[in-house]
Parts: sequence; C-alpha cells; structure tokens
Amino acid sequence: MFGRLRFISAARCAVPLAVVAVLAGGCASANKSSSTAASAASSSATSSGAMPGMNMGASSAGGGSSGVVSANGIKPVPIQVLASTTWEGMKITAEATTPVPFVIYNGTSEQLVKPGNASFHLMVMLSDAQTGVAIPYSTVWATISKVGKVIYDERQWPMISRYMGPHYGNDVSVPGAGTYQLSLLVSPPVSARHVEYQNVWLNPHRVNFTFHWKPLS
Repeated sequence: MFGRLRFISAARCAVPLAVVAVLAGGCASANKSSSTAASAASSSATSSGAMPGMNMGASSAGGGSSGVVSANGIKPVPIQVLASTTWEGMKITAEATTPVPFVIYNGTSEQLVKPGNASFHLMVMLSDAQTGVAIPYSTVWATISKVGKVIYDERQWPMISRYMGPHYGNDVSVPGAGTYQLSLLVSPPVSARHVEYQNVWLNPHRVNFTFHWKPLS
C-alpha cells in the first residue's frame, strides 16, 4: 500500500520579483496495521527511483491489482513522462503526477493553492543534459490543446520539492482521455553564469510535444 509522502515547503527567492512556489502534499498509508508491508513497499519504491507513496497498489495472490486507494482525498497516480527533448545541452522533460496542493511564497506571505478537480500535476524539469543538475532561474509557460482548441494556458510556477528537487509545475485539468498537444515556452535563465554556460540559452525557446493521457478509472 502507500507509504507516507510528505512535501515540505521552505523557499526564499533570490531573484527580484520572482515568485517561489513550494510543492506540498501527502499520501497517508492506506493500511496502518501492516507497518512491515508498508515499510517494504516504500523501500522498494525508493530503490527503483519511484516517489514514496506513488505505488499504484500491490498485486494480489491471483495476479490481479488490488486497485487504487485514495488517501487524504488524493488519488495517487504514477509519475508519467509525457515528453522529453534537448536544447543546447539543456534537457527539457515534461512529467505528470498526482495533483497536489502547493504553497506560493512571495517573500512575505504564503498562499495555499488546492488542486480542486485537476487531472494531474504537470512538472517541467530543466537540467544539464550531461550532468543531470537542475537548472533554476528560468520561466516556463505551458499551453495544452486538443484538436486545435486551447484548454490550458498558464505559467508553471518555479517549485522546490524534497523528492523532485527544483522544477516548474502547476495543476492541470483536461477533459478526459485523449491525445493532446503540449507547447512549452522556456525563457533564458536569468542569473550569473559560470563560463561553461556563457553562450547558451540566450533566447526564449519553444518546444512542442504530443502526449496521450488516460485518467485512472
């Protein structure tokens, strides 16, 4: 069953006028009486690179799935890689996972954003393609459309997470299963740079993907 997942928020923005968002969410154990099994499941998920609490359920003795269980009003979904590409040595990856509440901190106050009826939490990971180190101080705008109709067009908040690290994210609602087009506008990171990055990522860059989404039943 699900292990305990906690996202702990603590952020301080280093760039003027930038807003730091902090991802916070949790999936409690669905079976508190089986601590040994829960601990083993959590250990297995961690060793395989999965996020604790994101396991979709153990297989039953008959080989079937035990089903998906909601915890704290949140139905966990596995992390899905929607698309990935590379631009001038920057790896751009779009992922979808459980829609979760998160906190926006503007330097003086916090605002809690609840997922509502969101279909998934969209995460855009920017990283060095060679080292895997996350690239902060950029801005990402995401547009999702279906059959030419725009259904989502919003900024991805710069976020930090204990388990995912720095990324850009927001909760997204789409009208059910289907094929969607995702367009990401990635702006140049606004920061001082070491010399290895002096001639790259100097202009906004747009990438376009097609992904397939099927909500859990």
